[in-house]
Amino acid sequence: MMGVGMMIGAGVFIGIGKNIPIVGPGGLIVTFALNTILALCTAMSYAELSSAIPKAGGAYNYTRIAFGRGPSFVGGWMEWFASSVAGSMYAIVFSEYTVGYFKALGLLNWIPEGLFGYFERFVAAVIIIFFIYINYRGASETGKLGAVITLGQCLFLLFIGLTGVYVATTDPQRLTNFSPFIASGWEKILISMGFLYVAFEGYEVIAQAGEEAINPRQNLPKAMIYSVIIVGVIYALVSFAAVIAVKQGSPGVDTEPWIWIGNQKNGFGAAITRLFPWEAMGSFLATLAVIFASTSALNATIYSATRASYALGRDRMLPKVFAAISKKRRTPHTALFFTAIVILLNAVLLPTEGVAASASIMFLFLFLIVNLCAIKIRLNMGNELRYGYLMPLFPLFPLIAIILQPILAFELRQISYISWIVAGLWIGLGILIYVFYSRFRVTPTEDEILVLEEREEVPAAGTEYQVIIPIANPKNALSIVRTTIKLCSGRESQIKLLHMVPVPDQLSLYDAKKQSIEEHLLEGKEALVEAMLYLLPRFPITTTIRHCRNIGRGIISAAREKKTDLIIMGWHGKKTDLKHSMGSILDYVISRSPCDIIILKDCGTKSFTKIVVPLFMNQSDNFAVDVAERLCEPSGIISFLPVENKYKAFTEKYISELQAKVHDKKVKILKAISPHKMMYSLKSVTDNDLLVLSILNHKQLSHLKKIPLHASIAHAWKKPLVMVYKSKGFISWTKRWF
Repeated sequence: MMGVGMMIGAGVFIGIGKNIPIVGPGGLIVTFALNTILALCTAMSYAELSSAIPKAGGAYNYTRIAFGRGPSFVGGWMEWFASSVAGSMYAIVFSEYTVGYFKALGLLNWIPEGLFGYFERFVAAVIIIFFIYINYRGASETGKLGAVITLGQCLFLLFIGLTGVYVATTDPQRLTNFSPFIASGWEKILISMGFLYVAFEGYEVIAQAGEEAINPRQNLPKAMIYSVIIVGVIYALVSFAAVIAVKQGSPGVDTEPWIWIGNQKNGFGAAITRLFPWEAMGSFLATLAVIFASTSALNATIYSATRASYALGRDRMLPKVFAAISKKRRTPHTALFFTAIVILLNAVLLPTEGVAASASIMFLFLFLIVNLCAIKIRLNMGNELRYGYLMPLFPLFPLIAIILQPILAFELRQISYISWIVAGLWIGLGILIYVFYSRFRVTPTEDEILVLEEREEVPAAGTEYQVIIPIANPKNALSIVRTTIKLCSGRESQIKLLHMVPVPDQLSLYDAKKQSIEEHLLEGKEALVEAMLYLLPRFPITTTIRHCRNIGRGIISAAREKKTDLIIMGWHGKKTDLKHSMGSILDYVISRSPCDIIILKDCGTKSFTKIVVPLFMNQSDNFAVDVAERLCEPSGIISFLPVENKYKAFTEKYISELQAKVHDKKVKILKAISPHKMMYSLKSVTDNDLLVLSILNHKQLSHLKKIPLHASIAHAWKKPLVMVYKSKGFISWTKRWF
């Protein structure tokens, strides 16, 4: 009910009258239909994220996990401001309609005409304070009152919509009001969508109830999606009723009905007044609908803004007083107090039209960020989180929203240029607060990667090739670094040694940091020092020790952060469980690596004079041959084993180009084999010292039913093995961000 109450605010009633001249009667309904679809795209992102991360904070939490501290603070800061200013607008709309209605009845004649504006602001302040108190009472009280108001609001609007259907059925002549269906061409629909999209803000408030809702992993996604569908149907019915309400040629209507509606100061109210036989009844119902809508939305925005500021205080992005919880009511009373100040100041002192439009801009960009978060979190942390809901056809719907939402935000400039200025100033203020306050005080979350110790050096001239080597312990350090020397010699490389410390699920990241200062730092330093003894005379070295719940994610995060060109890892050669073909860490790194990968098995201190390289006619062949050439001893033999490809045929030119990359070694071309017979054919080349194998399938292996070919070969091959993966242009670029 809270989502429906937030969405059906005053914006839709103002929007119907202001928007119908832009697109015409049919365009109005088309706009609501398209915006419903677009809202569903983002609602599915919110639903998926809230089912996996049911915590107060909503977009702030999702951005924190997906993109880090700075972007998340700005997102939470924007959400707090946008919800607060929207609440101010709803309070003023409530006041204007209530005071205006009683004034029309002659009940406020005792107030001097010049003081009506001040009286309206006084009533707005009173209604704000009332709902602040209701929110202080707790989520249950907020939900009960909100449910009553929202139920009444929906019943009134459904009554208006169904009355419109009845009137059109009994008087079909009114359907001619839809001619022309689209008034100014389809190109105006985009402007109309931007203007009316503010009417679909609200379902995101449901995400704020994550810590106070019952069974949030199942109930929050349902509430979001159902809210959008319910509101979309109500909007379509109400807009239909508004269009057919005015009969052409009736008293006072001297033009097309839809044009007449657009010319009225309050188009929605003027139209609905003529829907009923008695204008007084229509005026009463229209006013009552707006009052219900504005109070319901005010209740929800106060709740949302309070939880957004509470989340910032909880993580010390804002002073910790924002995270204080009332012992009696179990509500964030301090965050509620500061939210009340922001809402009251806006409602009493400031003109709200331009600021409300800026809130809409920030909501649209928040939705854009949330859609990006849904994609990145599913790709990078899907196997760490417990989802209660997964959107279908991922990532189609978030991508649609990502494309359209910036366009709609840009179209809002036609409503108010000042809205872009206000939005920019508020975001700029948030950035300053983060730079000079928040980033020094923020506490780590459970999903972050925490740097325990890092030793950085200024890169030496010419060291453009960046290599990361994850070192697990001193035992495997020596076997990896000796092979690394051969692989990186001649490249002007800079080596980054990385030791990841796993954090158990039952231990918080903050506590893990305190407990690991002695134990894990000592183990990590020992492994790194062992590796540095061999590498430091040859390459510039940097080291880092980090905490993370998922070791694979920690490695990928470091690779992105350091703009790495190559990851070199060791592999024990064992299959640890049925879910992963190469192990949980390797599967994760292979599926998400933004750079090249080399995986070593049993290479150690061995020398190789006979190396076999299967060729697959893909981008990894050149990389595999280069690795084989570096590891093969002078005068050794490198055997090319072509694997048949049904899409491409091996040519002499292709083989010759690969041969040209080998120097001071003999190249042997073996007979081409079928990929289906590869496991059997490899038995004939077991006299080789080393197999250099391309990684063929780098999807999330834990979700595959079949084991990839390279994994089957790697487990079957009992001698030293090197597996290589060559990054792919645009795909690798996107992986650096997602």
